[in-house]
Amino acid sequence: METINDYMPLSNDWNNERLQILKQQFPDWFTSEGNLNIDEVKKAVHPESINETERYEFRWFGKSQAKRNAFTPSNATLVYDEERSVNPDTSENLIIEGENLEVLKLLSGSYREKIKCIYIDPPYNKDKDFVYSDVFSQDKKSYWEDLEVIENGVKIDTNSETDGRFHSNWLNMMYSRLLIARQLLKNDGVIFISLDNNEIHHLRKLCDEVFGEENFIECITWNKRIPKNDKGIGNIHEYILVYVKDVTLKHEFTMRKDGIDDIEKLRLKLQKTKTPLSEAEIQIKKLYKKKDYDRGITLYNSLSLDYRLWGKINMSWPNADTFGPTYDVLHPKTNKVVKVPDRGWRWKLDSIEEAAGLVDGSYKSIVELHDGSFLCGKIWFSKDENTQPSSVTYLDEVESFLLRSILSSKSDGGIELEKIFDGKSFFSYPKPSSLIQMLLNSVKTSETDIFLDFFAGSGTTGQSVFQLNQESDSNKKFILVQMPEAMSEKSEAYKAGYKKISDITIERNKRVINKIVQDRKTQQPDLFASDKKEEALKGLGFKVFKLQKSNFPRVEFAPNPELSDAENLELLKKYIADKESQLVNAFNKEELMTEILLKNNFSLNYKTELQSQFKKNEIFLAYDDEKETLICLDVSIDLETVEYFKTNTEQKFICLERALDTTKKYNLKHYLGDKFNAF
Repeated sequence: METINDYMPLSNDWNNERLQILKQQFPDWFTSEGNLNIDEVKKAVHPESINETERYEFRWFGKSQAKRNAFTPSNATLVYDEERSVNPDTSENLIIEGENLEVLKLLSGSYREKIKCIYIDPPYNKDKDFVYSDVFSQDKKSYWEDLEVIENGVKIDTNSETDGRFHSNWLNMMYSRLLIARQLLKNDGVIFISLDNNEIHHLRKLCDEVFGEENFIECITWNKRIPKNDKGIGNIHEYILVYVKDVTLKHEFTMRKDGIDDIEKLRLKLQKTKTPLSEAEIQIKKLYKKKDYDRGITLYNSLSLDYRLWGKINMSWPNADTFGPTYDVLHPKTNKVVKVPDRGWRWKLDSIEEAAGLVDGSYKSIVELHDGSFLCGKIWFSKDENTQPSSVTYLDEVESFLLRSILSSKSDGGIELEKIFDGKSFFSYPKPSSLIQMLLNSVKTSETDIFLDFFAGSGTTGQSVFQLNQESDSNKKFILVQMPEAMSEKSEAYKAGYKKISDITIERNKRVINKIVQDRKTQQPDLFASDKKEEALKGLGFKVFKLQKSNFPRVEFAPNPELSDAENLELLKKYIADKESQLVNAFNKEELMTEILLKNNFSLNYKTELQSQFKKNEIFLAYDDEKETLICLDVSIDLETVEYFKTNTEQKFICLERALDTTKKYNLKHYLGDKFNAF
């Protein structure tokens, strides 16, 4: 039976699907004991029928409404902005300007279970911070006027500590967005969330509910700067929460060097002296005085041979009366006995002789390093016998570099951004791209994987993906979402012409691309001077889309509560006929096509080809990597076109509702069944 929603250009209505998939897709419907909470299911369908009762759970003011907001379909659309896009024909990267909850809803059909990795750096909810408002509607005038933002950037009033809902406001904002974000993640997907002390304890409980407590991986501590002379305790760290969508799948978190996920590839790369080396590789090379060292690679790490290390490895210190073995070890250069550790050796004599390649009192191999120290097999010796030796691990013996729970970053995100913008400071406290690279690089990915950041800020994640692709010769994609939040008119960014944060997001990545292109032009052979220019630009670009009102006036139709559903449906049909009679003439056809295809779960990188077999209508084949359909935006579908589908029933077809009379609509529905969609 037809309903009003059948005529509305809506994104996916997740509430209906939530009833079918249950625990696999929606762990928040289950208690911490694993039992189905039927009230949570009822809330998705008839929230007014539930009387809230107290029980052991994580609750706050507005939680139920936040969940309903998350799964209520969006009737807005996304519009391509060609002017601000960069090399759009050579890249599938996306930068989307708009309120991120609405954008996530619009992406939820096309990109469902398509995102490999999400990184977000949401607002930290500090005193006087603002939080995003989820009271979004198609006809809310304030959102769309004046640079498409309200005075303070589509945000509610101040969220200060004096507000009784200080934490609730922030949790409501995060809850709705994380619920949708989970639907976008692939089953083996990963999410990283940066945060500070203000809400980390709440975020952990929130993510346990959204992703499932069993899918928690780690809370990483990130040392963001060198301690200052603060009074009391100087805060120098933040946190990064890590969750996976399904912990039962194989997840390997590694911290690979320079985007290379294969140790053998790194070994070979180090040996190619003619290939320009990254800064990290230059430092690796410096370890060796002899570049042709027969092992061809460098050290990964070293460990003291002091017996004290036994306690660290085993998570406890040895008793005071416990010592390791003592014996003499000769220095390979001076031939004198090296310093014996105070508590003895960590290894037995035969173990250290084997590791050092010591046979009949002589070392089989002695390699002098650039600093005057020595390597004998897997034992490192200082310049002389006065320093204790250490055991070493070689790079080719390491299968992966572990992503550690404590990370440090020597880079300053602010200084990095200033260099991109010619020394100007346009954004406060951006994350360094090296940190995000490290996180993204820790996830094993394929060439087709997509990274998502829906709190894009200055666009660091986009830069990080570009840099990863450069270093690993890959073409991974990103989607950045940033609200067009107004910059202060007193800010340097505003004075320089950047009126919204999203302007900085776009400009930063444009400048990063230009820098990469200029660097590539200096390489030989110069791909830009040949017929391989398109290959040289591959992946170096992005398409810009903007959140916009629907092209269909019908979304403003308000049902009359005093009439029946059938009566309201008839009113809607008349409303569509009256308001949309000049739809194609009044609106941009490309924008209309994007909205229709997006609502039919096509990606924003869809392509179209005009179909010459149709003589009476302009019909395109629209397709992306997974699906295709014929689509026509003419104001009238010719009878000859209808007859075509009588014998070509295998193809999908989309057209405008008003382009059909009753007979044509009936015939198309009869010929094509569910493959036909009148929009």
